[in-house]
Amino acid sequence: MGRDKLFDLLRQECLLVGKKRRYTKTTNSNHWMRKYPDLIKGLSITHPEQLWVADITYLSIEKGFIYLHLVTDAYSKQIMGYCLSDTLAATASIKALQMALGKRVYKTKIIHHSDRGLQYCSTGYVGLLEQNEIGISMTQDGNPYDNAIAERVNGILKDEFLLDDVMSNFDEAKKQTDQAILCYNNKRPHLSCQMLTPIQMHSQTKLKIRKWTKKNYKNFGGSCNFIPLLQHL
Repeated sequence: MGRDKLFDLLRQECLLVGKKRRYTKTTNSNHWMRKYPDLIKGLSITHPEQLWVADITYLSIEKGFIYLHLVTDAYSKQIMGYCLSDTLAATASIKALQMALGKRVYKTKIIHHSDRGLQYCSTGYVGLLEQNEIGISMTQDGNPYDNAIAERVNGILKDEFLLDDVMSNFDEAKKQTDQAILCYNNKRPHLSCQMLTPIQMHSQTKLKIRKWTKKNYKNFGGSCNFIPLLQHL
């Protein structure tokens, strides 16, 4: 029995052990700035640079936490922009968005989807989106599954590329993050992308992405504590 089959069996029998993690809150939606409606419910993802999803996740270093600001293409799963920072300030999120804009290949209309954190509602961030004629979409009730693609990418980087380990300092974390994202974009295939890597998938314009449902998941042996919203992952 191989590794994947073993984990399928453990998951089916509810024997997987969850990780115990230090935790820090990265989203503060209790602010006075304008919040935007959700524009992506029912949206069919058909091509790259149709929908970008943004999120912030934390990494652990010996003296506390640092924060990884990410912008990911929902079709190809390519990480378009990122910024590792020791702060949750909107300036770091803006740097990630600027990197993503610099990597644009197509001239199609983009929707940017995020939580309602103050970084994404800030004047600088919203202004940059509007300047580039990007539609602004936000989750409505704080449910992380409303931004499932971004959450999934966070999990891959932490679990598969070991960014969940406690690193000694910021410089080590920056080096590991750069290497992890480079490898993720160029080497890590996705089932939803017909086993293409994000870079390969981003060059496609007509290939359909695979949508996951609870029924699909059961075919892989999973049934325990599963919420059926792995669409587009």
